[in-house]
Amino acid sequence: MGAIVQLRRKDKVDARLTSFLPMTREEMDARGWTELDILLVNGDAHVDHPAFGAALIGRFLEGRGYRVGMIAQPDWRDAASMLRLGIPRLFVGITAGNLDSMLNKLTAQKKTRGEDQYSPNGETGHRPNRATIVYANLVRQAMPKVPIVVGGIEASLRRIAHFDYWSESVRRSILLDAKADLLVFGMGERPVWEIADRLAAGEPVSALRDVRGTAHVRNKGEWEDLPKSRFVTDGKVLWLPSYDEVKGSDAASKEAFSRMSKAFQHETNPGNGRPLVHPHGEQAVYYNPPAVPLDTPLMDTLYDMPFTRKVHWSYDAPIPAYETVKHSIVTMRGCFGGCTFCSITEHEGRIIQSRSAESVLREVRALRRMDDFRGVISDVGGPTANMYQMRCKDEGIEKACRRLSCVHPGVCENLNTDHGPLVSLLEQVREEPGIRKVFLASGVRYDLAERSPEFVKALAQHHVGGQLSVAPEHIDEDVLNKMKKPGVESYDRFATMFQCASEDAGKEQHLVPYYISGHPGSTLEAMIELALHLKRQGVRPRQVQDFIPTPMSMATAMYWTGLDPFTAKPVYTATVLADKRKQKALLLYWDPAHHDLAREALVDAGRRDLIGSGASALVPPATGKGSLPMHMRREAGLKPRGRRPDKQKIR
Repeated sequence: MGAIVQLRRKDKVDARLTSFLPMTREEMDARGWTELDILLVNGDAHVDHPAFGAALIGRFLEGRGYRVGMIAQPDWRDAASMLRLGIPRLFVGITAGNLDSMLNKLTAQKKTRGEDQYSPNGETGHRPNRATIVYANLVRQAMPKVPIVVGGIEASLRRIAHFDYWSESVRRSILLDAKADLLVFGMGERPVWEIADRLAAGEPVSALRDVRGTAHVRNKGEWEDLPKSRFVTDGKVLWLPSYDEVKGSDAASKEAFSRMSKAFQHETNPGNGRPLVHPHGEQAVYYNPPAVPLDTPLMDTLYDMPFTRKVHWSYDAPIPAYETVKHSIVTMRGCFGGCTFCSITEHEGRIIQSRSAESVLREVRALRRMDDFRGVISDVGGPTANMYQMRCKDEGIEKACRRLSCVHPGVCENLNTDHGPLVSLLEQVREEPGIRKVFLASGVRYDLAERSPEFVKALAQHHVGGQLSVAPEHIDEDVLNKMKKPGVESYDRFATMFQCASEDAGKEQHLVPYYISGHPGSTLEAMIELALHLKRQGVRPRQVQDFIPTPMSMATAMYWTGLDPFTAKPVYTATVLADKRKQKALLLYWDPAHHDLAREALVDAGRRDLIGSGASALVPPATGKGSLPMHMRREAGLKPRGRRPDKQKIR
């Protein structure tokens, strides 16, 4: 947890001991508590800010009248570390943190990351691999009779049989390995509220089999005779292909995995999602339909909780992730984009849940009271900032819809794309006393933005600090279709609109495009065309993401199976790490440090014509005419090339 700061002045001790969710017995004593109702075990450091999931759930339960405490980053080598705050009355909730613990540790090249942004000073080693499983098993050792509920993004995205990139294998549902009583998937406020209320009313955890947004295990004899469903409205359950069917690496197993992934995706709408049964040997995991999204009043209540917006007083080192978001404001959650490589839709859902303008303004005023706030709000947004208050025009259509994206292959005619509420909200935030600058840093969906010149004008004039990050990802139509992203023409139209709006505002501003290398469907030839396009445009991308197959995404299903789940047709994917490095090197064509790999890629693709010193070349030759001068190679950290000097003769 980092070094403990010794609090010497009693007035400060009293204030701090009652300001946060308790992490120590001393804090429980200060509140007059002898036991907790609910204990949260968290893989991240304890930051009392609404951008941190464990704090959000903890404050929400606290607001419902429950005594909630937190153990952040416990010693996973010692089960006794789970008993620091005693045994809770109702249940233990476990989360690996804001990121999957394996994604938090390893890169796309499966190398250990040098920093953990959710730990003190960015230090690594504060959480175990597969933290949800480790924590749950430790709690079971320490508190054998206490109900265990796992949740958070790691549990949510590993709830079905899933491909695990870091072990190159298909793992079973995390619920079975964690041996928990319940798994909460998606955003957890409604499910944990119901779980807490029903346990408090005296129901055993074994009776909580019908809570929306949860999964539980059924043993032999409890699931085999459940009625199977082939249709949406028959009230029966949908059976997913079993773990035994999908776990192998042969063609039949991969075809079954692809079918499972597609079937699962079509059951994620709370309005029509069916219960799912997923056999694992003699057991089966039973998934209730997704939880009903929060409405605006409940969203307001959630974000009105008394967050200190600070790191817990016990840390004497900064938490890097907090430094990034401490002066930011979340206005909405969810994403209807359905990008196949992204986990936001799978976790937060496709239905946009927005706060009221009044709630956002209350948080702005709370920000102004922070000692270190200087009038700059680093972000006002969410997963996609300009989806604020966008919903289907008809609630009945929304509940019945099984479409996986509202904006691909084109924007749905039933989608309300009005940016007016967002433009109005941003104006109100700007006009608050003491506010000097308001940024939109959390991402802009440009195929929506191009529909609103008013929004683009406000964006360019008020909410960009010289550069705006956007994510075109690629230019190849086939690759973009695999991603469920709009065509390059949409990006070009938005880029023109933004540039004109910036000029009208008298500002020199630029777009910073993000691109993905190695995505399913992306061949070397497609990457070469993208690199040539960028060079012609004078773009030198610094934001290049080497595709990481994260659990449960549709792009990951493509990566593992070599099949498009939507069409069952083969999809090329670079699965060898060296091939992934070459694709990334092509996008970094301008960087001498990547020239050697880029040349290898060009040779592999039969495009030696792009190695040279002319304007049409992508990278210079390794040696000879047109090659980089020696000093440039040294600056890039490359070994010198050319003839080796003769060894000196020893006389």
